[in-house]
Amino acid sequence: MGNILYIIAVILVIFWAVGFFAYTAGGIIHVLLVLAIIAILIRVIQGDKVV
Repeated sequence: MGNILYIIAVILVIFWAVGFFAYTAGGIIHVLLVLAIIAILIRVIQGDKVV
């Protein structure tokens, strides 16, 4: 589950960067950035748990 969150966070950051430079998606890009940061923070807080 943690790997999926990390991958989603990276994808969202990439989308934010593309949207930020393209100015096409408006405010939704910043929402995606916030979601990506939250996902990264959750990953960092939980740490690497070996299952």
